[in-house]
Amino acid sequence: MKKLFLILFVGMISLTSNAQQTRELDEISQQNSWLKLGLNLGVPIGDLSDYSKLAFGVEAAAQFMRTDNYGLGITTGYTKYYNKDNASLDGSEKGFGAIPLGLMFRYYPQPSGFFAGTDVGYTFFTDFNQNEGGAYIRPQLGYHNYNWNVFAFYNQVFRADPSIDVQTIGLAVTHNLRFK
Repeated sequence: MKKLFLILFVGMISLTSNAQQTRELDEISQQNSWLKLGLNLGVPIGDLSDYSKLAFGVEAAAQFMRTDNYGLGITTGYTKYYNKDNASLDGSEKGFGAIPLGLMFRYYPQPSGFFAGTDVGYTFFTDFNQNEGGAYIRPQLGYHNYNWNVFAFYNQVFRADPSIDVQTIGLAVTHNLRFK
């Protein structure tokens, strides 16, 4: 799985390596920077699927278009993992929460259409295994236009305690709010 993520990341970098006008951070405008607010819905997979049936969350990201095709930013949010009936993970009857804090990378081949990207960072847990978090990666493929992004994602949290994997696949939608 790690090789797949590395191949995706190298592929995105190589696609953006052609000569393009780059922008500096002091050039932030409503044409190249925005706040993304959205919702996500996921299904736990791997070991976690024995305990959790559903993940629902909110997300927020600030994105700056470094070139016309390549965006960088920061991202966070909150996802609630709901327990299956009669299943409890670490004694938590109500499930647990995940708060990611990461960097986002996006490649947009066209001003509207398909895109590829990934988020990488650290996830903090609430009500889960002494709240021990871990590094995460969240590759994405989706469709975008000027105002909306709809995408499928895979999310994995790599924890020091390997007793249970935290993996999710899902769908998300975000709305772009322009900076003034």
